[in-house]
Amino acid sequence: MAMILLVEDDRIVAAALTRALVDAGHVVRGAAQAVDALRIVNDDRPDLVILDLGLPDIDGADALRMMRSVSDVPVIVATARRSEVDIINLLNAGADDYVTKPFSSGHLLARIAAVQRRGRPAPAEVPSITVGPLVIDPQRREVRLDGAPIRLTRREFDVLAYLAGRVGRVVSRRELLAQVWQQDRIGEEQTIDVHISWLRRKLGETAARPRFLHTVRGVGVKLVEPGEPRG
Repeated sequence: MAMILLVEDDRIVAAALTRALVDAGHVVRGAAQAVDALRIVNDDRPDLVILDLGLPDIDGADALRMMRSVSDVPVIVATARRSEVDIINLLNAGADDYVTKPFSSGHLLARIAAVQRRGRPAPAEVPSITVGPLVIDPQRREVRLDGAPIRLTRREFDVLAYLAGRVGRVVSRRELLAQVWQQDRIGEEQTIDVHISWLRRKLGETAARPRFLHTVRGVGVKLVEPGEPRG
């Protein structure tokens, strides 16, 4: 059971989704405006947010950026926007996942379950992983580089931890999409590229001058110790 904040200004849609979420065992808080949603996120700390972009007071994408400034709560965006550019912008703004309208309550519940599975802490017996000066602690969900902490989003950590568990092996975009996002949607590999780009920036490298994350053209990406050949 999770406490879910449903941000939706259409009363009929909100009522239908609330009923489906409650029937699935969740506790639901509702907000029809972005301002109210931001207050609830900051004060009540919900477990997950479902955010409609067509809000009456603030554009949903701007509201998402505001949420990200105060919380790392998982956010599933509900949007009628379908273009690749729009989706990439939403991911860049901090969305954990998205559903495109129209969608069924069953589809939304499946996405919620997938986000919740990704957010579960690792078992206590999982040891830290060291890759040169990079240390990934799956239990505490912490990353340190040269002894200094690196702040990653939930999804960035999941991607890095998955690659760290397979050091030196090339992991395809399709595998990352299936294992980290727990989805298999053809055409959405750009989601992986966005998160790899974010990780590179935070690890102090670029695609042209990689240190840890090496792209194997046409195959995928691998995490290696600094100084190892690209392969």
